[in-house]
Amino acid sequence: MSVVHAPAPGAVAVGASAVSWPAILGGAVAAAVITVVMLLIGSGLGFAAMSPWPNAGASATTFTVVGGLWLIVMQWVSSGVGGYVTGRLRTRWVGPHVHEVFFRDTANGFLAWAVATLIGVALVASSVGTLASGSARAVTSIASGAAQGASQGVAVNSSALVPSLDYGVDRLFRTSSPAASDANASSAATSANAQAARTEAVRIAANAARAGEMPAADRTYLAQLIAARTGIQQSEAEKRVDDMIADAKATAAKAREAADAARKAASAAAIFIALSMLIGAFIACVAAAYGGSSRDENYI
Repeated sequence: MSVVHAPAPGAVAVGASAVSWPAILGGAVAAAVITVVMLLIGSGLGFAAMSPWPNAGASATTFTVVGGLWLIVMQWVSSGVGGYVTGRLRTRWVGPHVHEVFFRDTANGFLAWAVATLIGVALVASSVGTLASGSARAVTSIASGAAQGASQGVAVNSSALVPSLDYGVDRLFRTSSPAASDANASSAATSANAQAARTEAVRIAANAARAGEMPAADRTYLAQLIAARTGIQQSEAEKRVDDMIADAKATAAKAREAADAARKAASAAAIFIALSMLIGAFIACVAAAYGGSSRDENYI
């Protein structure tokens, strides 16, 4: 007659899953909460370092580097705590080799880090979705308002489509005596002609801004138009046109520099985020192995 021996207390049956989901979920929640707390702390420190005044506060490069380092520290701490909690809370395994136990602990720690990451991604996606829906409602409201205004016959000034050209065109038609200009514009016909000339100048400037260069024929015609409306010499009118073209090119160059700086900052931020996540995954695995080892050592 065979004797059936009862399994040792805490033993895991052969073939049972080595994934301790309760411990993984507990560690993931702990890691997510610590991530949120440290993210708020980092945001507060970042706003404290920034300043609306020129030449004050941290530079963009310093802010990017410090922010990247803070992401690494944040992942280090949250993943370490989450992995350790997972290792200490997991079910004790009896029978597997010590190397198998080490692998299971690291695997559970990695899963805890992955679940915490998914929680963070879900929160970010929810926030982005809320902002996107709000933006969509705002755009719909603006579009409906614009359609209502068009139905009521509201005239839209063409220069409003290119607000950056308004000041440049105003400079083209300046006179040395504004009072005399007002006297000349007393009649309705003169005022209409002046508005038509300005509208034409805006279209010429807008076309040059889109093409990146003003054709010679447009430059000459615009200078003649300015000279006729303001009474200045042709050479001075041409100089005004050249100055406006130079200012437009300088503004476009600054916009390209700002876009390039934003591209570099986004690239650096993506690299820092990826690096911090890899470090977090490694720390979670190591911390889970250490937590599981400590639990087994203290087991009676």
